[in-house]
Amino acid sequence: MFSCWLSRLCRGLSTPTGRVTHLIQGSLSRRLMLSSQRRIPELSSFVARTNTCGELRSSHLGQEVTLCGWIQYRRQNIFLVLRDFHGLVQVVIPQDESAASVKKILCEAPMESVVQVSGMVISRPPGQENPKMPTGEIEIKVKSAQLLNACKKLPFEIKDFVKKTEALRLQYRYLDLRSFQMQYNLRLRSRMVMKMREYLCNLHGFVDIETPTLFKRTPGGAKEFVIPSREPGKFYCLPQSPQQFKQLLMVGGLDRYFQVARCYRDEGSRPDRQPEFTQIDIEMSFVDQIGIRSLIEGLLQYSWPSDKDPVAVPFPSMTFAEALASYGTDKPDTRFGMKIVDISDVLRNTKVGFLQDALSKPQGTVKAICISEGAKYLKRKDIESLRKLAADHFNQEVLPVFPKANRNWNSPVAKSIMEEQRSELIRLMEIQEDGVVLLTAGEHRKACSVLGKLRLECADLLEARGLVLRDPALFSFLWVVDFPLFLPKEENPGELESAHHPFTAPHPNDIHLLHTEPKQNICCFSWCWWYSGRCEIALPPTPGFRFWGSPSWRNCLRFGQTDMPCHWSTKHQRCHSLPQILPGA
Repeated sequence: MFSCWLSRLCRGLSTPTGRVTHLIQGSLSRRLMLSSQRRIPELSSFVARTNTCGELRSSHLGQEVTLCGWIQYRRQNIFLVLRDFHGLVQVVIPQDESAASVKKILCEAPMESVVQVSGMVISRPPGQENPKMPTGEIEIKVKSAQLLNACKKLPFEIKDFVKKTEALRLQYRYLDLRSFQMQYNLRLRSRMVMKMREYLCNLHGFVDIETPTLFKRTPGGAKEFVIPSREPGKFYCLPQSPQQFKQLLMVGGLDRYFQVARCYRDEGSRPDRQPEFTQIDIEMSFVDQIGIRSLIEGLLQYSWPSDKDPVAVPFPSMTFAEALASYGTDKPDTRFGMKIVDISDVLRNTKVGFLQDALSKPQGTVKAICISEGAKYLKRKDIESLRKLAADHFNQEVLPVFPKANRNWNSPVAKSIMEEQRSELIRLMEIQEDGVVLLTAGEHRKACSVLGKLRLECADLLEARGLVLRDPALFSFLWVVDFPLFLPKEENPGELESAHHPFTAPHPNDIHLLHTEPKQNICCFSWCWWYSGRCEIALPPTPGFRFWGSPSWRNCLRFGQTDMPCHWSTKHQRCHSLPQILPGA
């Protein structure tokens, strides 16, 4: 019913004429101005309560108020604490005979029951103030009460200090949502999204457009969820992202689009992916990398929560090659050190067989990371588990070396290192007392990838033992640029495939390599961290398609696009990539 009314309203508003147009635009402008001036929301409008539990202060003394909330706890049938999404307040249960019915309701209601109370705001007796509560100077002298909903016995208490398992929280998600942390997470997300809309629409003229959820299959990319239809043999697919839709919008002349988009990917085999997630999806025409980076930095700075440290712009940047060489990944955690170091020259003359074999091959290298105080905090079983992880997931051998400690656990590398090599290794990697070196040898990308994974695993192990490496309150934003345009196929390294998709534009300085040396490190306009994006090719020309030996128009028809202006496809990464902002979400 409401959706039909909303559709008619949208149709009616979509065709204003003459003076009506000016009236509507003027009214909207005035409302936007008033809404920007009125910063404090009316939290008790349209409902039975007059105030929230957490907003009452000594300035409200003598006022008659009506509150609704959950009973947090009760003390000696004299006081109870009422809770809502905004905070806590103490309620005085009347003890006189004339209020026996009110006392009966408030004393017999189980914990977590929902009640409505009316009364007067009074000061707490001297010496009974609670400075730990924002409402600790006042209490409510109840005159009337109503039990709105009685609560049965709960599987756990709704208190943040009560520890619950993740499985129990998910089983009773509706109860977990009552906790302060979950309430904070959801309201913070809402505020940030609203600020992002304000920044994009009101300040920079973007258009918020909703795109369809049911669509046809997209060639390439991630696996898609298949939705059956009532026609036998026909089905829909849930979109991985609004890729084709937003490109059609660019063709249609809507050169600034964004959407808070739901995306779906059937990648259950990948533990770092979710089946569905939300992203801020942005598309622009006639823009370059500098412009889009400035847009995203401004967007984050504008929408950043006021209770967090402000975001400093511009964000630092590093190339994909630098990120891989130093951190072993294209999304590095730069909040702590433990960088990957190339020690090929130090161990080039060693007699260890697998090191020599690796160095004799093209792009063969020896890489290492230094775990500060690793000999003090890591046990032998920890080192063995790290080695097993490298062998099982990367087919790489990893060896521990203790250059300054008195143990090497029968490491063949430690026995073969000469004193001169040991000294050079200590100098190059800045190894301190109790430092542990994990080294591996092999092809550059593979060696860096395994050490990048072990770097994060080591940080988890050390922090589990009480060593602080990463500040959970620190947000270390980073641009990673110059991603490769092509990568070797895993099943056939002699062949190439698009690192992103065939519509990704090559870097202008590398276009000539497409036809002469396609296996060289051709870069594209793309980067990632918690944000990712790419500059997409315009038609004509389409050097990417020509390289694949397929006519441009045929590929465009497969993807449903033609006559593309040069544009930039961007998206904020999934919301679950903000663990510091949204813990437990």
